[in-house]
Amino acid sequence: MTVQEYNRSVDEHADALYRYIVAQLRHPEDARDLVQNAFEVLWRKREEVNAEKARPYLFTVAYRDMIDHIRKQKRITLVEEMAEDGRSTHIPYTGAREALEKALGTLPEVQKTVVLLRDYEGYDYREIGNITGLSEAQVKVYIFRARKALQERIGNVQNLI
Repeated sequence: MTVQEYNRSVDEHADALYRYIVAQLRHPEDARDLVQNAFEVLWRKREEVNAEKARPYLFTVAYRDMIDHIRKQKRITLVEEMAEDGRSTHIPYTGAREALEKALGTLPEVQKTVVLLRDYEGYDYREIGNITGLSEAQVKVYIFRARKALQERIGNVQNLI
């Protein structure tokens, strides 16, 4: 991969990669760090990576870093911030987008990942399998189960409030 091809990869794929990671983590700063790391890895491996394979390579690197990041975060105990009067500071349910985000948050990580890659980023089953290390059949099963769970969760809005 030449420097020009690398720069073109940054221009073409940075936004999509960021959207994917921030949708998973919901922390823009962490997402920026993971995207930057993916492009750093691509830069170091630019001689080994074909320019046509830059997008799946970036998503694979970012996905694996994101999983490591999530595992590290789970080890840290987070304390919910409380208002002065002792009530939670959660933002109440306000619409369909929030309902979908909350429903996505209830899915197992692998299901959430494959749904976001398929429905938000437009990858086909084979590409998702390459990114996540799953077989194409596993990807299809996880997507089916995730969509069914989302349908059940969103269909019963009371569970979301």
